[in-house]
Amino acid sequence: MFRSMRRSRQQLENDETIKILRSGTTGVLGLTGDDGYPYTVPINYVYEDGKIYFHGARSGHKYDSIKNHDKVSLCVIEKEDIIKEELTTYFRSVILFGRARILETDEEILHAARVFSLRYNADRDFVEKEIQNEWSNLCCVEISIEHMTGKEAIELTRARSNEVLY
Repeated sequence: MFRSMRRSRQQLENDETIKILRSGTTGVLGLTGDDGYPYTVPINYVYEDGKIYFHGARSGHKYDSIKNHDKVSLCVIEKEDIIKEELTTYFRSVILFGRARILETDEEILHAARVFSLRYNADRDFVEKEIQNEWSNLCCVEISIEHMTGKEAIELTRARSNEVLY
């Protein structure tokens, strides 16, 4: 169903891919938008228990797109060092595919809001107050990951394979 990576030597191991998702904060969400046009939007997210969570207002293009078509893609870039002398970029990134679901129960929304908020601010009291202040307008989304791959520039792959382990 999902394509194999063409340059498989550059594919990261699953644990490295997850490490990028855990450390990242921003990704570009790909959706099917109005009239079937692709729609991409940057989002802040959190990776938790094999799922992606993000939040926002209860209306807008992003949420209409999810309601109409739940298949999504997310791209997260961990590294992008431009090497002008080589006319290339040393990159590490993740692309995932999954199904987005707008959370409906108070329990699900509260869990997602806490996980997301605590990723960005460790002050539990502050987080709880903010969640309560925003509760009436809060919409949380969960992406169940169906397929993901991490990839790095071939130069990084070569450098890692030449590392000497003592």
